[in-house]
Order: sequence, then C-alpha cells, then structure tokens
Amino acid sequence: MAAVRRLLHDHGWAWQSPARRALERDEHAVELWKKDVWPQREWLRRRSGRSSCSRTTPGSR
Repeated sequence: MAAVRRLLHDHGWAWQSPARRALERDEHAVELWKKDVWPQREWLRRRSGRSSCSRTTPGSR
C-alpha cells in the first residue's frame, strides 16, 4: 500500500477512504449476499484451472 500511496502522491492525487458507511447500505442484504452468493462465486473462481500464463510457473503445464 505504501507504494500505491507514493505513486498517487507523485501524480498529485490523494489517498482517500470513506469516512463512514453509506446511509443506504442494507446490512441484512449484505449478510445474505456473503452467505449465499459469495461462496458460489469463490468456488467458480477456484475451479478455473491454470492461474498463470507464465511458462515459469507450475500452473502453466
């Protein structure tokens, strides 16, 4: 993160993060999404096979 912060500063940008959560945020809906949707998406991501296109990594065979 320090490198990103330095790059932003060098280009005249500021590191910003939200001061608080959005008022419109529905915590119940977020929890349901984490419980129901996220595990399915994570499983699909892990199932994809090779993880690198580099010939020097073990995943490229």
